[in-house]
Amino acid sequence: MFVPLLDLKAQLAAIRREVDEAIRKVLESGAFIQGAEVQEFEVEFAAYCGVPHAVSVGNGTDALILALRALGVGPGDEVIVPTFTFIATAECVVHVGAAPVFADVNLEDFNLDPASVQEKLTPRTRAIIPVHLFGHPADMDPLLRLAEERGLVILEDAAQAHGARYKGKRVGGLGHAAAFSFYPSKNLGAFGDGGMVVTRDARVAEKLRCLRNHGSAKEDKYRHKVVGYNSRLDTLQAAVLRVKLPHLDRWNAARDRWAEEYRKRLEGVDGLILPRPRPWAEHVYHLFVVRLAGRDRVAEALRRAGVSASIYYPACLHEQEAFPRAVGRGLSLPKASQAAREALALPLFAEMSRAQLEYVAETLVGSMGKLKVS
Repeated sequence: MFVPLLDLKAQLAAIRREVDEAIRKVLESGAFIQGAEVQEFEVEFAAYCGVPHAVSVGNGTDALILALRALGVGPGDEVIVPTFTFIATAECVVHVGAAPVFADVNLEDFNLDPASVQEKLTPRTRAIIPVHLFGHPADMDPLLRLAEERGLVILEDAAQAHGARYKGKRVGGLGHAAAFSFYPSKNLGAFGDGGMVVTRDARVAEKLRCLRNHGSAKEDKYRHKVVGYNSRLDTLQAAVLRVKLPHLDRWNAARDRWAEEYRKRLEGVDGLILPRPRPWAEHVYHLFVVRLAGRDRVAEALRRAGVSASIYYPACLHEQEAFPRAVGRGLSLPKASQAAREALALPLFAEMSRAQLEYVAETLVGSMGKLKVS
């Protein structure tokens, strides 16, 4: 049996008529850039996140970059980021001229360790970017307290956490702004690239709208307040995302049910550490990530058996040659390095079948036994 990590074709099959109709309307309108669907999706996504403002952009990385600029982060500033995450979280800091400062994570949910963040604070610290990694919210209250005490800004990287909740509140409305990605594999994915910044601050939203469109004022596209970017969500992608958004909570609930099925079948397996939501978190399982020693050998055995298990992430950012100036000599972030050695994502998606899940679980246990991984 072949089990993909994610099955986008199965998702599309269930909503194909809605999607086809939405695309047809855009094609007939001829408004392919900044059409009505874009503004409508911004309003709907802002309401979903429980914030007053949402500004769409070209992709999730642009969302981070433009958000930092709109929040006033730039040259001379330091921004604390987790080292165990996708490169965009630190890449955006470099692109605005600031310096990423890498902090450790905890092994319970793979997110920023507030104690490590506290150790990394300096007089140059301007911002913190917590990542709600794999769909599990970061522990925000300690970070928000630090931010208030030090006059820092908090930019949530919510690229993998559409719909997740922290203490009953959806991620995206917890910090000063939040960046989302609509890359096709996300819980809410487009048919190409797309991104969004959400915020409660009207001034930040105004700056974002200017930055995304070459720094031009809305009333005159040939008058430029600043040097900006060409980063706009196109109308076709907005139309697709509008179709998908009403289904998101149902899809997330299905992911949660499959995660619970995994736990029932894999509980107590020697040497296997399963993901568990923290008491204050509502996990949306963008990825179901387990930890185990001998991860690489097990991953290869699973792939040979037709199970598309994937490694997220094989190397921490502070170990990457892209950031030589950001890493002090001998920097040690041990928990993140352990996560990079042990983390393995198992297939999980809303349309998954029980037979697929059972095959993954049986193959995983069998592979660990054969390889004597414990």
